[in-house]
Amino acid sequence: MRTTTGWQSSGGSTALERVALERRELRADDIAVRVDFCGVCHSDLHAIHRTAGRSLVPGHELTGTVTAAGPEVTRFAAGDRVAVGTIVDSCGVCPMCRAGQENYCYEYPTLTYGGVDRVDGLPTLGGYSREYVLREGFAYPLPEGLDPAAAAPLLCAGITVWEPMRAAGIGPGARVAVAGLGGLGHLAVKFAAALGAEVTVLSRTPDKAADARALGAADLLLTTDDQQMEQARDRFDLVLDTISAPHDLKPLVRVVALDGTLSLLGYLAELSLTAMDLLPGRKKITSAGTGGRTGTAEMLAFAAERGIVADVEVLPSAKVEEALTRLERGDVRYRFVLDLSDLA
Repeated sequence: MRTTTGWQSSGGSTALERVALERRELRADDIAVRVDFCGVCHSDLHAIHRTAGRSLVPGHELTGTVTAAGPEVTRFAAGDRVAVGTIVDSCGVCPMCRAGQENYCYEYPTLTYGGVDRVDGLPTLGGYSREYVLREGFAYPLPEGLDPAAAAPLLCAGITVWEPMRAAGIGPGARVAVAGLGGLGHLAVKFAAALGAEVTVLSRTPDKAADARALGAADLLLTTDDQQMEQARDRFDLVLDTISAPHDLKPLVRVVALDGTLSLLGYLAELSLTAMDLLPGRKKITSAGTGGRTGTAEMLAFAAERGIVADVEVLPSAKVEEALTRLERGDVRYRFVLDLSDLA
């Protein structure tokens, strides 16, 4: 086994401990990656809080450098810059995998952390660590020109908003609304604007209006203003709901256009809607979970072409508890990223 160092949560605590971790020896198609940066996602917080009584090494949006490669690896060599997202394996043969949507694998994809390795049955340990070992097919070349710290959140937050936009055919002339201007939402604004859409941010308060416009939005609409919401009725081809807390969906449905779509990306729980809420205007409701290999590669290429990265605050990984605590209270614009070099 290979030995590295990482940050581990025990008993559901956000006070992570620095521990020695074991990674597998390289299989024939594996690469070893020195993790340089790893984003801190709301999913990490949720996972930590769900694991009372167990240990967990979070982290599923990471960038780094290849340090070693198995004998059958053809796409990477030592020294290559790479990015790794939320899944590190899948069955490879089901209809979803064959369609390039490994994130929806019928046998369930192997998650970057909190999953089970398909070969040895051991739990997967995430990117809050100095080294990660994975199959080369689930790593992506990190395009030149993308800052590795600011690019890390593209591998979860970025692809999560990218795939619904591509599925909805968003391009020039489309009208897109983004509810919530956090880690997902700010990247949704950037991508939608770069695709040529007219973008509006939906917010309860006006305090992020300047940020919304700086990110590429044309306007900010107050969801607490009944007159503004009524004027926006049936307006948007796609509403990307990135809000991570419970909230009323009906006001968002009302601003979806004829044959438009509300895509739920932030709070994935029971819905408080009926068919009658969707009937006027033939409105659709959908969701998405990160992305497959095809979409992720496309998203990274587009990001490199347009210079799109996340707005990040980089912290030494030793401050991971601070990052998680501040994230829980919403004190970040817009994504924390851990610098793992202090684990060297």
